[in-house]
Amino acid sequence: MILALQRFLICAGMILAVGVNAAEPATYGAGDFSRIEKIDTHVHLHGKLPVFMARARWDGFRLLTINVNYSVFPPLDRQLSDALALKKAYPDRVAFATTFDASDSNSKGWLARTQRHLIATVKQGAVGVKVWKDIGMQQRDPDGRAVMIDDPLFTPIFDALEERGIVVLGHIGEPRNAWLPLDAMTTSGDREYFTQHPQYHMFAHPEWPSYEEQIAARDRLLDRHRHLEFVGLHLASLEWSTDRIAEFLRRYPLATVDLAARLVHLKLQASVDPAKVRQFFIEHQDRILYATDLTRLLDQEDAAFAEEAHRVWTDDWSFLAGTQTLRSDEFAASFQGLALPREVIDKIYSGNARRIFPTAWR
Repeated sequence: MILALQRFLICAGMILAVGVNAAEPATYGAGDFSRIEKIDTHVHLHGKLPVFMARARWDGFRLLTINVNYSVFPPLDRQLSDALALKKAYPDRVAFATTFDASDSNSKGWLARTQRHLIATVKQGAVGVKVWKDIGMQQRDPDGRAVMIDDPLFTPIFDALEERGIVVLGHIGEPRNAWLPLDAMTTSGDREYFTQHPQYHMFAHPEWPSYEEQIAARDRLLDRHRHLEFVGLHLASLEWSTDRIAEFLRRYPLATVDLAARLVHLKLQASVDPAKVRQFFIEHQDRILYATDLTRLLDQEDAAFAEEAHRVWTDDWSFLAGTQTLRSDEFAASFQGLALPREVIDKIYSGNARRIFPTAWR
């Protein structure tokens, strides 16, 4: 009797052990990186890029390349032709978003031309329309006033996009660091960028609206267009505070945010309070898009761009999915990987993008 009981307990222990070992872990490991579908929803691709595209496929990435009226980028017509060519060459791998030039928005005929352009590019396959920081930080009306994103002259455009269910991708304002002196900025990347692009270092340009005025104009736009599907690019320019991002997401139920070029600010916050940052991702797992803002200019070699992308993608994966102690070259403190649950990773890296852009990456 005793011997039989001992055998039963041993077998039960073996079954229990097998069950524990066989169960899938709640988080992903480093070895899962390349096999999990991932979508980088914010890149700027120019040229043919065969090496980069092979790297993206190997790393398990699909891509949303976004056109933008930026002086250091190719002209908008060239950006569109490049996006269409990549989409044609890699229909399951590349989607694109269109944009418009707001620089002459007060001129006669601008509205009709812009609406025709947006309709045409959506018919060509654009899955969204980007509005950029030049609205609010560069454009002035004939009276010298800053043209803000909630200006009535843009209302017909947003009315049409809202009615048609077309996603608006909004880069309004800049990181809060842009309104600080260089030595007060929280990341070295921002110090470097605003040193190299002093026209956007708003601390030196008090003649333009303040940080909070930029955010308020964006929010007034969304208050007027409650059914507009809106992606707040770069963590909706609220990157410095998970509390402010969460407040934005609660206020606008149709809005999402992307992580492009701002994940470092969440890494910085994780160096102080990792549990809070992890909880932010878990609580808002349906409202966050993975994105990098990787940009390939035509003077960068394709292979070098592919190498840069792989480094950025794997670094971000280590933070979001991993558990190890990490460091960044943008600030001094170390921080821990968040080890987000698998279902959270799946939503942030692909599920949310598939839902928001249902016609992309077929």
